[in-house]
Amino acid sequence: MLASCGLLVSLVQTMVVPLLPRFPELLSVSPSTASWLITANLVAGAVSAPVLGRLGDMYGKRRMLLVALGLVGAGSLLGAVAPGIALLLAARVLQGAAFGVIALGMSLMRDVLPADRVGSGVGLMSSSLGFGGAIGLPITGVVAQFTSWRWLFAGAAVIAVFQILVVRRLVPESNLRSGGRFDTVGALGVGAALVCLLLAVSKGNDWGWASPLVLGLFAASVVLALVTGRYELRVPGPLVDLRVSARPAVLLTNLASVLVGFAMFAGFVLATQILQAPVATGYGFGLSLVVAGLVLLPMGGSMVVFSSASARLSRVRGPRTTLVLGTLLLGAGNLGFALIPGTVWLLMLVSTVAAVGAALAYSAIPLTIMQAVPESETAAANSLNTLARQLGTSSCTAVVAAVTTALVLDGGTLPAASAYTISFAAAGVAALVATVLVALTPAPSVAREPVTTAS
Repeated sequence: MLASCGLLVSLVQTMVVPLLPRFPELLSVSPSTASWLITANLVAGAVSAPVLGRLGDMYGKRRMLLVALGLVGAGSLLGAVAPGIALLLAARVLQGAAFGVIALGMSLMRDVLPADRVGSGVGLMSSSLGFGGAIGLPITGVVAQFTSWRWLFAGAAVIAVFQILVVRRLVPESNLRSGGRFDTVGALGVGAALVCLLLAVSKGNDWGWASPLVLGLFAASVVLALVTGRYELRVPGPLVDLRVSARPAVLLTNLASVLVGFAMFAGFVLATQILQAPVATGYGFGLSLVVAGLVLLPMGGSMVVFSSASARLSRVRGPRTTLVLGTLLLGAGNLGFALIPGTVWLLMLVSTVAAVGAALAYSAIPLTIMQAVPESETAAANSLNTLARQLGTSSCTAVVAAVTTALVLDGGTLPAASAYTISFAAAGVAALVATVLVALTPAPSVAREPVTTAS
């Protein structure tokens, strides 16, 4: 049940991506304004994830999971009836609470499942992000082709309500509590730093990477991060325990997670574009959105299958071994993409290799994090790791947008083949660098702290 929450999260993230070219006409707004439907969700999710994680450690992970699902349901319902762009943006902000669902669910599994089932459960939930993204494209295509886009939001609202009811009935609450007071100042500082950073990354291509606004946002994010970090080191019960986060096993895994997120998202962003590009481009296959999504379904299926294999491998060899293997396969798949496969079957092959690597890596990352932090801080630590992966995916989107708009075919606006080669090569290199970081990561050693049980 908890793993299905991951499907909702990934569907909410990707549901509007294929429709962005149509929203300016449907909502009578400019393309740059329509792009905020992605940016607003990303920024809201980045801020809410660590906050929900910390509140889950303090007051109950199941309780905060229900709160997050409630916000997603409310945002989805608002999106289904929103008359214009303003309320639709508000709906996407509320849907951003979904970012906290994954970390809360994985931490809850650690607390309530038998030890021999934690690995497979966490692996399935983590890889559900990729599977949901893979099936989201054909679902969006079918709905957009045969009915109104509003049914996408209505469907997400129904799923959220169903999951709330099932979680309340079937999922027990964890008795582990970290206690303490909520770090409001730290939350505001972390939130402001993340907003500045993600706005700069996600809008850099539109506003200009060398523009004063983007450079100012980057500078502000650095200053805010330094000031907030100094405060977090001094306050008791910080939102982000920098001493724990600075442990090599945690720090290097989070850095690798940024690169894994970058490498994984390249396939989702670009593979459908290659499949839908006209045959005249020399690399495209001229498929419809629905057919292109169906061609990529093996990506999602392989992620589900290999999430359980990842759990078994992690149990026998340790999650670091699984993570090394996953990043190697992810790098190989992206480098295969960089060669621009000449047939649909070859493209399906390299996309599946990359998906298998992503499944292994995504399933092993949270296990590595949970080995390296105290039990009382698993939700907060997993929230930060989820954020690290999201930084990777948002950076991938920005890099891909910059490359594909800079390198176009003569006399047109379609990307040149070299744009895809460079983008996938960058993703492949990112995965291989992640392999090196993981290989250098020392085995975690955590002295478990006593925790307070709920009275």
